[in-house]
Amino acid sequence: MINEKLAELGITIPEAPTPLAAYVPGQVVGNFLYTSGQVALQNGTLAYKGRVGADLTEEEGIAAARICALNCLGVAKKYLGDLERIEQIVKITVFVNSIEGYGNQPKVANGASELLVQIFGEKGKHARSAVGVSGLPLDSPVEIEMIALIKEQ
Repeated sequence: MINEKLAELGITIPEAPTPLAAYVPGQVVGNFLYTSGQVALQNGTLAYKGRVGADLTEEEGIAAARICALNCLGVAKKYLGDLERIEQIVKITVFVNSIEGYGNQPKVANGASELLVQIFGEKGKHARSAVGVSGLPLDSPVEIEMIALIKEQ
């Protein structure tokens, strides 16, 4: 069902990005998958760079958040073998590299949230935090970590 939805939406899940330091891209603990923070890498290159509200528009931040969410799903696919194993997206935490005084982090985070709902439907609805930060790895505008509930087998 998820694979058909991805095909319908014309979405290809990327390979899990290689970690940038000494950590793993994800962990399965019990019935939960936890991803490490995923930045806006696309084909090994940062798709967007800089701070939302200074170097990038809000729309570019939204697009970066979408890429980050796809990278989280790439990690999920690596660890679970198939996204069909996801029962529910439980929570995402969205860090937005933004200028001081910028308050639309939730709008930027919607780039990821809306994508997850498009793909998973009701099971894509999740708890969320959207946090403004003064910098992220590689000068990415967004970084996202995800927690997903895995179906019982």
